[in-house]
Amino acid sequence: MKKIFYSIIAFSCLASLQAQEVAKDTVSYWKSKGNATLLFNQSNFSNWTVGGENNMSGNFGLNYGLDYEKDNWTWDNKLMISYGLVKTKNASFEKKTDDRFEINSVLGKKAAGDWSYSAFLNFRTQITKGYVYGKDANGAEIRTESTDFLSPGYLTFGPGMLYKKDDNLKVNLAPATSKLTFVDDFYTSQPGYIDGSYFGVDANKNMRYEMGFYSSFYYKLNIMANVSAENILNLYTNYLEETQNVDVDYSLNIVMKINRYLSTNLSFQAIYDDNAFRGLQTRQVFGVGVNYGF
Repeated sequence: MKKIFYSIIAFSCLASLQAQEVAKDTVSYWKSKGNATLLFNQSNFSNWTVGGENNMSGNFGLNYGLDYEKDNWTWDNKLMISYGLVKTKNASFEKKTDDRFEINSVLGKKAAGDWSYSAFLNFRTQITKGYVYGKDANGAEIRTESTDFLSPGYLTFGPGMLYKKDDNLKVNLAPATSKLTFVDDFYTSQPGYIDGSYFGVDANKNMRYEMGFYSSFYYKLNIMANVSAENILNLYTNYLEETQNVDVDYSLNIVMKINRYLSTNLSFQAIYDDNAFRGLQTRQVFGVGVNYGF
């Protein structure tokens, strides 16, 4: 599993280095754009009669795109990393508020109009261990390890058709998509970690294969001056079993610029994947932070 991850990282680094070399002679073929954000929040209470608990939190986000366009070929690549922690005074552990590592790559060959033949790859995992929190018999806080780096890890790829109006509107439809779910067999072999399966991977196994229909939608708009909203929607249906179930992953990122380096950021994500959790998962991060574009 880790070999696959490192291969993807090496592939991304090679693409970046190639872009830098090519850019010396053909600058117009490659475009790169990145944004790094650091959000920080602190609350402190002293003799506060209505109640409250001291806490400190921080969130880091990185969004980097590297795109190539020449003649009838396009190649869009995006790296998204986000990580956040919160520490409260009376809590025994620091807790994650965000943990995401994702790579998207779409290769396109012009077909007709705004449509292209495409081949895409998506890789997702988390950076550090995840835990389920509870209380012991004495009321003390305890935690149980439930996830880790590459547990789970998702690799999705396949051919399809890409509609690209411009950099702000893209739709990719891939009716013959392979999806691999990787986990460490430590989790699938431990009593108490699984109830029939772990992220869809059966007991004592470390991989699950699916074949299905994958569609992705990207739309970015400027709501008003210095306020932008980025919408990302991914849908997946497995042909091999439970075809009526659709995996949904929707992200909304709103950036309200104060000046060149300061902004107010709102990130919202909603996920439905019954192999991971039979219900809707949501995540929201809001704050004022340092914003650096490159």
